[in-house]
Amino acid sequence: MNKIVVIIFFACLCACSGLASDSIPSGFSRIPEWRVGVEASPAWVPGTSGFLKGNNPDDKRIGSGLSGGVRADFSFNPSTREGILYRGVYQGLGVGVSTYFSPRLLGTPISVYAYQGAPIARFSDRVWLGYEWQFGAAFAWKHFDAQTPDNNAVISTPVTAHMGLGLKLHYNLSERWAMTVGVAARHYSNGNTSWPNKGLNSLGVTLGIEYILNPCRETPAIRDAGIFEDADRGKWLFDVMAYGAWRKRVVSIGDPAEPQLCPGKFGILGLQLSPLRRLNRWVSFGPSLDLQWDESAGLSPYWVEGTLDDMVKFVRPPFGKQLSVGVSVRAELTMPIFSVNGGIGFNVVNPKGDRAFYQLLNLKTFITKNIYINTGYSLGKFQDPRNLMLGVGFRL
Repeated sequence: MNKIVVIIFFACLCACSGLASDSIPSGFSRIPEWRVGVEASPAWVPGTSGFLKGNNPDDKRIGSGLSGGVRADFSFNPSTREGILYRGVYQGLGVGVSTYFSPRLLGTPISVYAYQGAPIARFSDRVWLGYEWQFGAAFAWKHFDAQTPDNNAVISTPVTAHMGLGLKLHYNLSERWAMTVGVAARHYSNGNTSWPNKGLNSLGVTLGIEYILNPCRETPAIRDAGIFEDADRGKWLFDVMAYGAWRKRVVSIGDPAEPQLCPGKFGILGLQLSPLRRLNRWVSFGPSLDLQWDESAGLSPYWVEGTLDDMVKFVRPPFGKQLSVGVSVRAELTMPIFSVNGGIGFNVVNPKGDRAFYQLLNLKTFITKNIYINTGYSLGKFQDPRNLMLGVGFRL
């Protein structure tokens, strides 16, 4: 009996060893390919406010900008599961400095951001076209001050969000050197957490060069068609995400009604329930039920007559009068670590004065296979800022 047990044990051990040798290693089980680089971007700044058009203390039109920075990113080793399924995808961190040639008016902001890019089309082994998004924070703005307003409706906080999207043509000069050229749009905003909040936009070209620290060669022998079939197999996912934020609010009060900026900031709590149908390894789509309680919603009918300006007061509305229920349609781009989710929705229940037609953009950063940190932004009518969505989600 003991001999039989020993034989079975060694047979199982050999089988497991063979299985392990045939399996494909996962993402960080092998050293990724690392790159460092620099990038510069001259840009045009559209005049989206009077302040940028010249209605400022310097009577100066602010119509151009220049930014530069350093970056470090990695691609998964091409012999790993992620490297095979997402060939060419890269992600990393960047630090940049921007000037709009008016430091007395806007300062010289410094940005820290995460970014990710991927190929769209390959023209050869050395040349390919890809997209890249950026998301982070920009610091050290010269911003609106209630004591010295100077008409600055562009930036009202020393720190804003940094959002960017671009197209880049990549050219591998050699095994270790590569260059990029492309176009990029950027947006800086505080997500309506302070007021005024016109934000600043730019559109420009990007020029970059990067050095590859440890070039990793592909190993086609490991490629197995089964890995693609499994990754592209359709299935249902279910996301539950809770978030919070704060915002400013302008309320119309009095007779005739006049817009009034409410002092202080208001809290926001939300919950989103989103079943998503995965079409393949990259794309999922589906509906979402969006619940949000906004402490500043539906205040107008509860105004305390005779109170104005910094002393304006409201009776607290019932909970149900500040709750919105919306239904949206979502599409999601799924990549290693990050997923970008966008949606268009309509409130079937909404407090008086709140916007019914809304848009959502969420960046999901997965810290485990099923848990992610959500950083999102909500708009009304594609242009009016509503609120941030900072939370945690679970994928079931």
